[in-house]
Amino acid sequence: MGKRAKISIIGAGNIGATAAHWAASKELGDIVLVDIVEGVPQGKGLDLFQAGPVEGFDSNITGTNDYEATADSDIVIITAGLPRKPGMSRDELLATNAKIVHECASQSAAKSPNAIIIVVSNPLDAMCTVAMRASGFPKNRVVGMAGILDTARYRAFLADAIGVSVEDIQALVLGGHGDAMVPLISYTTVSGIPVTQFLAKDKLDAIVKRTAGGGGEIVALLKSGSAYYAPSAAAVQMAEGILKDKKRLLPCAAYLEGEYGLSGLFVGVPVILGRDGIEKIVEVKLTEEENAALAKSAAGVKELVDKL
Repeated sequence: MGKRAKISIIGAGNIGATAAHWAASKELGDIVLVDIVEGVPQGKGLDLFQAGPVEGFDSNITGTNDYEATADSDIVIITAGLPRKPGMSRDELLATNAKIVHECASQSAAKSPNAIIIVVSNPLDAMCTVAMRASGFPKNRVVGMAGILDTARYRAFLADAIGVSVEDIQALVLGGHGDAMVPLISYTTVSGIPVTQFLAKDKLDAIVKRTAGGGGEIVALLKSGSAYYAPSAAAVQMAEGILKDKKRLLPCAAYLEGEYGLSGLFVGVPVILGRDGIEKIVEVKLTEEENAALAKSAAGVKELVDKL
């Protein structure tokens, strides 16, 4: 038997701590929680470790304020950064979070040169660029979590509207993580049956709109802080796909070099996740409308990356 996998989670706020919770409950490996606030990662790590006997998971969970303990991680999940406040766009976080993510990625890469980095910090697509530059990692080993979360919101709303299990809704949401995301109705099915056979166009359009504003809806309700259960679950689904070499086909932010007619940007597209990170970018046929929407979404990402 080989040793357990090691997952380092940078940022022990709501997303980071909840990601540790999901990862431990799935017994994906040992977990290191890193945060600059003294005592917080240690306390949350110890608390979660003590849940092991109740829930029956064997994961060693440690909290730390430096990167020593992260050495030789298989996966690094970066959640650090300021969360959104009501009325704030993801893009307004750019300058502050770029500094934070740069630091997290360069420190993590120095200790774990073979890791795969999963970026969760906002504005997501631009932060992936920061992480790739700071780590010096190849494009297959830096991947952004957004598409799974957006797809999960879309699938949850669809399941609710149709009255079927969330497990039976298959869907893809592409593009940048934000209001310009592109849910592909043409690839949305209920156990293989086109969703258009269940819902009228106006119903579908309303769900697409709610999906795009899904994060903002939660920010407005919480008033302080942003969503964390679903985002952290999505990041852990990616970690699981990589660690177990599952070859999951999932929408993730990937660095494009010509795919979908886009280059030099991280944009949400379907990828295959396995032991080497992004093992393949899957190009699906888009309608003219979807193509235009994806190009527009990518232009928004480019604007942010240019500001970096």
